[in-house]
Amino acid sequence: MIDKIKLLAKQYAPEFIDIRRHLHAHPELSYQEFETAAFVQQKLSEYNIPFEIKAQTGVIGLIKGKNPDKRVIALRADMDALPITEANDVPYKSKHEGIMHACGHDVHTTCLLGAAKILQELKDEWEGTVKLIFQPGEEKNPGGASLLINEGVLENPAPTAIFGLHVHPGLQTGKVSFRAGKVMASADELYFTIKGKGGHAASPHLTVDPILIASHLVIALQQIISRRKNPFTPSVLSITAFNGGTTTNVIPSEVKLMGTFRAMDENWRFEAHDLIRKTSEDLVKSMGGELDLHIDVGYPTVYNHEALTEAARQKAVAFMGIDKVEETEIRMGAEDFGYYTQKIPGCFYRLGVMQDPNNIRNVHTPVFDIDESAIEIGMGMMAWLGASVEQW
Repeated sequence: MIDKIKLLAKQYAPEFIDIRRHLHAHPELSYQEFETAAFVQQKLSEYNIPFEIKAQTGVIGLIKGKNPDKRVIALRADMDALPITEANDVPYKSKHEGIMHACGHDVHTTCLLGAAKILQELKDEWEGTVKLIFQPGEEKNPGGASLLINEGVLENPAPTAIFGLHVHPGLQTGKVSFRAGKVMASADELYFTIKGKGGHAASPHLTVDPILIASHLVIALQQIISRRKNPFTPSVLSITAFNGGTTTNVIPSEVKLMGTFRAMDENWRFEAHDLIRKTSEDLVKSMGGELDLHIDVGYPTVYNHEALTEAARQKAVAFMGIDKVEETEIRMGAEDFGYYTQKIPGCFYRLGVMQDPNNIRNVHTPVFDIDESAIEIGMGMMAWLGASVEQW
């Protein structure tokens, strides 16, 4: 089975590099992946794989092998792009101004399509059923995973496990990495509006200065992380926008802050929400201002089921060799794959796509790109996991 999957992945690699380039050139934002979804449907139809639509742009395919009721494994890829203008000068550069596949979702979709074609071709040689989840909206709350789950993507048939991959520009091409347990953080969005009393900048004593209040608030919020949390529980609070005022001689009446809070522990996560709210309300009130605070609860932590992840790691060693399988580092980045891992055993692993170790093209940047030879590995590995993982 390994040799057959490897052979097909190598044979189909040029075709799927072209598919990746097509997807990269035609990115679509979260929940607007209509052309991408149509393209995926077209390909599944070519492979004679039945599918259904969920959450408007989600495409759910089903491949039945021998004894289809024996086990059901889900394979997931996200499809949305980011509001970034691409700076790469390549033939497949984004044709949509201000939108770019800067997080590799074009690669994820390509690898799952490639795995689907391989699994369909070999369906008489593996047992069980593989559910293909082409998911919208990973980059934006409430997360396409949550929408698909609400619409029953984990039912009829119900997967017993789910796998997802993510590109890793810092990992050498030809390698994959796994980590059991907590691997990515939760992500919540913070929105503060500080209201005061505006006036002339030459008479600050006649105002309640929201810029001064907001400045104190930014510093006070950092003390929640440095002084209130368990030092062995990673978390991050970053204020990412500070907006207020329009000219040099007027103190405004209102300032808006935005930020993000990330945590690796769900209990501390919600304890921190209470601390953020209390700290903010008390400080703003003590300085004479008023506060509106909205905490938009986002993605949960990504938790890789220990036994499933170990089983997948062993399969990867068999497929690629022990020297090609590494351990994923803990990341404070977030992924809505966490919604799946709250429901069923899941394993979220990394695919090395490094082009040049001296010039890492990181995700969420205008110059993100990959070594396209990683696509052969990505589609082959995903097909192998879908066909071979049975017990853990």
